[in-house]
Amino acid sequence: MPTFTRSTELPQTVEADTIAVFAGRDGEATVLGADAISVGQALGIDLLAELSGVRFNADLGTGARIPTRGQARAAILLVVGLGPMDELSLERLRRAAGAAARNASKDSTLAIAVPLDLLGEGAVAADAVRATVEGAGLGAYAFTAYRSKSPDAPSLEAVLILCGNADGGEVDHGIVTGEVIVRATNLTRDLINTPPSDKRPPALAERVAEVAREAGLQVKAFDENALAEGGFGGILGVGQGSSERPRLVELTYEPENAGGHVVLVGKGITFDTGGISLKPTNAMTTMKSDMSGAAAVVGAMTALRDLGVTTRVTGLLALAENMPSGDAIRVSDVLVHRGGTTVEVMNTDAEGRLVLADALAYGAESEPDAMIDLATLTGGQIVALGNKIAGLMGNDEALVDALEAAASEAGEQVWHLPLPAEYADQLKSEVADFKNIGRPGQAVTLVAGLFLKEFTGGVPWAHLDIAGPAFSDDGDSFYTAKGGTGMGVRTLVRYLQQRSGANGQQE
Repeated sequence: MPTFTRSTELPQTVEADTIAVFAGRDGEATVLGADAISVGQALGIDLLAELSGVRFNADLGTGARIPTRGQARAAILLVVGLGPMDELSLERLRRAAGAAARNASKDSTLAIAVPLDLLGEGAVAADAVRATVEGAGLGAYAFTAYRSKSPDAPSLEAVLILCGNADGGEVDHGIVTGEVIVRATNLTRDLINTPPSDKRPPALAERVAEVAREAGLQVKAFDENALAEGGFGGILGVGQGSSERPRLVELTYEPENAGGHVVLVGKGITFDTGGISLKPTNAMTTMKSDMSGAAAVVGAMTALRDLGVTTRVTGLLALAENMPSGDAIRVSDVLVHRGGTTVEVMNTDAEGRLVLADALAYGAESEPDAMIDLATLTGGQIVALGNKIAGLMGNDEALVDALEAAASEAGEQVWHLPLPAEYADQLKSEVADFKNIGRPGQAVTLVAGLFLKEFTGGVPWAHLDIAGPAFSDDGDSFYTAKGGTGMGVRTLVRYLQQRSGANGQQE
């Protein structure tokens, strides 16, 4: 992760390898920000003519590299498109800043001029800076821990934030807040991208404990004996086919004078073969990401202290490896979950809801003000919403609305899906309280949500199915790399900030 620093220098005088400025589009005309105009004048060129000559159209994320020929301290002027002026937003700035980071020279220093003038009246410097830092920091991410050589990976040593005459305190506030979010999201990405052999449940629990304690969180880990004593039959059942036993990790953030209590629950299947209901090989290639929900909870919770969140937060990570073996659960086996509810397992590849059921039931026992779970839960979510949008469901409209608002502000896409009561009959079992799947091919995402609802104890609850957006096979040209995306971290953090009235870093 690059370092981020505020600079009061003009773009043309700042000491950096590359200067990034922004341009929008009004109809067919390119609209330059004040910093871009200033740099063009310092270079002694007609910048609009130069951009026209290279057919720069200011589409979002497009870039034009112009040599400064010694007329600025930086060697390269990078002009980045923001798209149509009437569509400008903080998310578009975040994406454009990510494109700037990806187009900067490797192992270099990038100076980014935040285009407050293009964002228009009412633009808040701290918010614009935060979005810029988030875009650049996420765009510069690369997972290289297992690569002996990585010449194609983006990398930046440092990013200088230029924000004209904006209040220095606001700029610093935006930088620090953005850095915390980037660090939390990139931690989540690292956990997801780690090969499954290196994050089997006990190992992942130890790694989580390490980073959690560094972030001031309390940690409690339930091993297989504690899980058995506590009646966590779902987590134990899913994990019994593996030679590495499952874990439930409980993280606690409890600031002084905490107000309210929120429980976050994350699905943590460290690798999913499907168990006895074995997946085809091509369906397993991304299954190291089946713990993305748990990873997002970890990432979000490591940010809370530094952002001054005042709500008490509990994180529950249900960690198991779903493997086929002579000890694995079978189709038609019945599991007894935390609290005594029984479930007939009709498909061992519908295992995420089995581990979440235990964690939700346990979380509900503390009667929190809100409970939110994140899970790469169903292929049906991808069918319905694709790889960019998460499905959002819940039993409390106020909580669902608050998460929608938080996601919108954070730049993550969610779509509110229903939980129709008439579909709950699909979960009826002849031999147990419930079965773990409904009718094949029919509303599988909604039915999975209805299953989870049965374990929430009536507390306000929301469920985010992040199966599609949690992992990217292709990445994009903005700030999403191939692999784990960190989906959900920014939404959770923004929701908790809004709930506690904390909009920035700890003073």
